[in-house]
Amino acid sequence: MFTQSIIIGSDHGGYTLKESVKDHLLQKGLTVTDAGTHSEASVDYPVYAQKVARAVAAGEYGAGIVICGTGIGVSIAANRFAGIRASLCHSTEYARLTRLHNNSNILALGGRFLTEEEGRAIVDTWLETSYEGGRHDQRLAYLDRDCTDTE
Repeated sequence: MFTQSIIIGSDHGGYTLKESVKDHLLQKGLTVTDAGTHSEASVDYPVYAQKVARAVAAGEYGAGIVICGTGIGVSIAANRFAGIRASLCHSTEYARLTRLHNNSNILALGGRFLTEEEGRAIVDTWLETSYEGGRHDQRLAYLDRDCTDTE
């Protein structure tokens, strides 16, 4: 596992999956901070995705998990922060590849499209997979600079 300290946040559409994932991580002995929301009452997803992204970008947490109904909105909101590589994953294979190749530091999930079991399996794969570096280092460096000139 690449971290022992995780921050997790969701909107109302991801609340049920967030609670399931959070309990799963706590049972594994990880430290988990819940950035909200704390019910299924309607809220704005950017608030919670930004809380998670700010904390990971600042180095307060080694990883973050964001969940909304589709996972799309939270991934867009989180990726607005420098140094954040939020990846929307629909399967364990996506989770494995985004860690191997993209060194993803925030996992985005769609609470309306995944069962609790699927969500927990994706999280486990994402946390247990290490970045392989090598040829991917240059590609990731492009994300932190203007890469219009690739020659």
